[in-house]
Amino acid sequence: MFRLETAENPQTLRRIAIEPLTRVEGHGKVTLLLDDADHVHQVRLHIVEFRGFEIFIEGRPFWEVPISVQRLCGICPVSHLLAATKAMDLIAGYDRLTPTAEKIRRLMHYGQMMQSHALHFFHLSSPDLLLGFDSEPTRRNIVGVAREFPEIAKQGVFLRKYGQEVIRHTAGKRIHGTGAVPGGVNKGISRAERDEMRRDIDRMIEWALSAVHLVAELHRAKPEFYDHFGEFSSAMMSLVDADGAMDFYHGGLRALDADGGTIFDGVDYSGYQQVLEEEVKPWSYMKFPHIRSLGPENGWYKVGPLARVQTCDRIPTPLAEMERRKLVARGEGKPVMGTLYYHWARLIELLHATEVIRDLLDDPDLLGSDLMADKGERRSEAVGVIEAPRGTLFHHYRVDENDQVTFCNLIVSTTNNNQAMNEAIRSVALSHLDGKTITEGLLNHIEVAIRAYDPCLSCATHALGKMPLEVDLIDAEGTLVQRARRNMGPER
Repeated sequence: MFRLETAENPQTLRRIAIEPLTRVEGHGKVTLLLDDADHVHQVRLHIVEFRGFEIFIEGRPFWEVPISVQRLCGICPVSHLLAATKAMDLIAGYDRLTPTAEKIRRLMHYGQMMQSHALHFFHLSSPDLLLGFDSEPTRRNIVGVAREFPEIAKQGVFLRKYGQEVIRHTAGKRIHGTGAVPGGVNKGISRAERDEMRRDIDRMIEWALSAVHLVAELHRAKPEFYDHFGEFSSAMMSLVDADGAMDFYHGGLRALDADGGTIFDGVDYSGYQQVLEEEVKPWSYMKFPHIRSLGPENGWYKVGPLARVQTCDRIPTPLAEMERRKLVARGEGKPVMGTLYYHWARLIELLHATEVIRDLLDDPDLLGSDLMADKGERRSEAVGVIEAPRGTLFHHYRVDENDQVTFCNLIVSTTNNNQAMNEAIRSVALSHLDGKTITEGLLNHIEVAIRAYDPCLSCATHALGKMPLEVDLIDAEGTLVQRARRNMGPER
């Protein structure tokens, strides 16, 4: 499928564009090049918006960074807040958080995982899975799901609402909160807030388990389709804790190959540049990371739910671990690679998040008042890494003696999945579109493959190198008066 990245004679081919991509966060498009017999020669996922947080965060005081960078996104702001704050903990000289501060942060983060996974599955992806990939576009949405599956839609809405309430209690508000600060948190949890969250958590666990069973049944009913849709082999990467268990908040980097063999394990994420490298391509504002030792053609990988449930040795909550084992067993000793498995894995993680939230709410440390750590030696450089809903998220900063940021590098979850998403849509194009008359339903198959990764395209729009710019001044008659160019190279 890698050959479908660039066609040999693109000028002789017909171009089809899916623009904009729907039911994803951010702006993107897919282009396909086909010959006269509708055979596919090129498929690309393009990220067409540019935001440039890595540049304009430079010069800002480091304590502003966690609040600023979470404006990358309104769906997963907690992930950026916590990844940046973990880095700034070290910059400011805080090595170890108090038990109360860490558990409040974890509660905030698992609330974020819960609300984001519920939003993605029930609102954005379930219309395809429950109503059909080829169903009428005007009803293929959450309203259509609510009409035909009202109980499922209701559960999805309330699962997300519960996660947002957890964020509100821990971060101060549901979106773009300020609860995490370098060295700890600035808001404790009252007994009344704890009791309010505790009241409904058992129902949330029940609904999350029901959602896992819903997707598992789709695979059992049509295994040939669901197990192999968008299938391709790749490496996988995630954080795992010191015992190899799934941990969304902290851990070491582990990467496995397509057969489940270890590429690296227990890597301190502060040294991520020793194992990962980034590449840019001229047709997208999203970077292409890969495992350094394997090179750009062979070293790309998956992150996110499907990677996490297979790179970890276990999930440390009983219900989610039981469901994880059922998914892993489908591979008969090897990792499963079908793109639609992402939904199954995502809902297992949703279940895990609800179980962790329940356990944290029962932990007496959560109600403590010791919110800030003792300060130690200040640093000039630090990396913060967390498992965001969409996958492993890297924040890397350097700060000068005036406390101003001099360097920022972000590798967001969707960026880590860039090549994998391109491979997924190429697999679908070959299996479902090649040689066929193109219809809206078939094109939606391409979008289904992208949606399975739950991409956050706004988060992923960063660039290495210089940003080209061309501005034309045109008079009322349409005559070119002046042209200003920057970083465009020689004019042709």
